[in-house]
Amino acid sequence: MFKLYNTLTRAKDEFAPIAAPAVGLYTCGPTVYNFAHIGNLRTYVFEDVLRRALARFGFKVKHVMNITDVGHLTSDADTGEDKMELGARREGKTAWDIARFYTEAFTADCRRLNVLAPDVVCKATDHIPEMIALVRRLEEKGVTYRLADGIYFDTSKFPAYGAMARLDIDGLEAGARVEMVEGKRNPTDFALWKFSPKDKQRQMEWDAPWGRGFPGWHIECSAMSMKHLGEQIDIHCGAVDHIAVHHTNEIAQSEAATGKSPWVRWWVHGEFLVLDKGKMAKSGGGFITLDAVIKKGFDPLAYRYFLLQAHYRSQLMFSWEGLEAAANGYRNLRETVLGLKEQLPVASSQLPVGKPATDNCQLTTGNYGERFDDAVADDLNMPRALGTLWEALKDGGLSAAAKLALVAHAEPVLGLGLDRVEAEKPAEVPADVAELAERRAAARKSKDFAAADVLRKELAAKGYEVEDRPGGKWLVKRK
Repeated sequence: MFKLYNTLTRAKDEFAPIAAPAVGLYTCGPTVYNFAHIGNLRTYVFEDVLRRALARFGFKVKHVMNITDVGHLTSDADTGEDKMELGARREGKTAWDIARFYTEAFTADCRRLNVLAPDVVCKATDHIPEMIALVRRLEEKGVTYRLADGIYFDTSKFPAYGAMARLDIDGLEAGARVEMVEGKRNPTDFALWKFSPKDKQRQMEWDAPWGRGFPGWHIECSAMSMKHLGEQIDIHCGAVDHIAVHHTNEIAQSEAATGKSPWVRWWVHGEFLVLDKGKMAKSGGGFITLDAVIKKGFDPLAYRYFLLQAHYRSQLMFSWEGLEAAANGYRNLRETVLGLKEQLPVASSQLPVGKPATDNCQLTTGNYGERFDDAVADDLNMPRALGTLWEALKDGGLSAAAKLALVAHAEPVLGLGLDRVEAEKPAEVPADVAELAERRAAARKSKDFAAADVLRKELAAKGYEVEDRPGGKWLVKRK
């Protein structure tokens, strides 16, 4: 029985899709005006684990993710500049070039984190006709009005507005949560279509029945999800900061247009990755990218392992020391799997990834395969699932074959690349390269990551890279 926490009901319930075993999964993708930071990437890893878990329990998932390449303003209050236009001006490029570059960068980050590619990746700029049609539909329902800067949704016409977020609408009206656009009838009203400024031409704008302009951020997800998954969805995911505004507005406009409630059966939200000073955000300019993690010598999958050590609905404090500990744990896991494979005959040492745990594994007193699945089925309790895997690997009563069978059972859900673990022979390297590697290892041991990074670059300039191993060991390889 697969139980999943539903933000809509504030309860952990047995998951039951509209038309089992098919599952329609929609996940809010990136606004591609800058690099994704590691806090953003935590959300995509949790959604990947969810998708993998659904497959484990026999569901047939159609995963749709959007790319927001227009319409996301710098304020949730429908004020400020479009983030794409802002990014274009920052870098002296066109908004289209900015979108293309950062979409490719995001895709590369997901690939390095072993995040499965969605079945459908839909760009906002490719779905303008669908968005216009949805706004027209809302207009016909009588829930819109026009202001000088655009077409707005009248939230007072949707009695259930704010139910998922448990919003105190009266309190919002008394001391508005957001900057008010002049003429807005209610503090919670939001833009469906924004008009282009009269004093300048935008790079991204389209003709619409109400005037030339561009879509509001919220209308994008409703229009694209309906096109690719139908008018009711099984699961919609995102980060917790989407609950109060973006997802609340999606519900209002979608249910007002279709008359179908609930529009989404399960809302699933991931918590923040936080620093000592709070939520990581791009607006401050000091965010950490996956490239920065890699440049400090960490395997991207060590970061994935770090994320799996916390439940997706719990805030996770990031520190380089914490990542270092996770990297050691991940290297130990890989070394353990490699050691188990070396105990088996060559013909049987290949990890049978994707196959269920064998009877040899399941019939032990620990029932490790079943316990692993129970943890996953309990609202994606990955810390417990990882703990079960480690318990089995340390169990002296299990054979190497049985342990590898459990690894094979766990890997399709964990996505840690354990199927690719192979022995590597140390390269014969010049003495100066070995000396640089030793100095880098010493710098990392003393937590002098800046010095370690300088030495990594010196090694790279000589054509070598270093893979860190447990116990302060390392493997020098040609790039």
